[in-house]
Amino acid sequence: MKDLKEFDISFIGLKEGIHQFEYIIDKKFFDFFNYDEFYDSNVKVALSFLKNATIFELDFVFSGWVEVACDVTTELFHQPTETNIHLIVKFGDEFNDENEELLIIPFSESKINVAQYIYEAIVLAVPLKRIHPGVIDGSLHSEVLEKLKEFELKVEDEDQEEEEQNENKNREIDPRWNKLKNILIEKNKSNGTS
Repeated sequence: MKDLKEFDISFIGLKEGIHQFEYIIDKKFFDFFNYDEFYDSNVKVALSFLKNATIFELDFVFSGWVEVACDVTTELFHQPTETNIHLIVKFGDEFNDENEELLIIPFSESKINVAQYIYEAIVLAVPLKRIHPGVIDGSLHSEVLEKLKEFELKVEDEDQEEEEQNENKNREIDPRWNKLKNILIEKNKSNGTS
């Protein structure tokens, strides 16, 4: 996999019609791109390549998992990955891949390398926030999670304590304030405002 030649599709020798390709994407693939957020991977890529005289249509279907670290606990887990992409390849005067759904290749080309499209599709299919399923369903037990729960309880206790203090303050009104309120009421009565 030194230069990802196995992802080259030489279309010159292919007959018109649909051709099927299959790839298994593992950790070495992402190492080539210097992408270190996946600790391991096992993603199956099924590629349907439709060759016509002037245009090619590529349909990629991805299914499998990538191993990532949980954002909450840093525990590693297998994040399911399923996605698909559609790519149209046309011929033109010069190479142009600015549009993510359309690739223009020079008339002189005889092959397409699909590795970059596979890489981008898998990376983009993984959620930005990665949470271990055990955190969501409560089945994961880890030191980090226990510490977070302890902190959560302390915060809740502090919030409850603060609420109780505020309620007590509202109940215990200093009698001097009542006298000041009476003075204000009397003043307003003498001015005719109340």
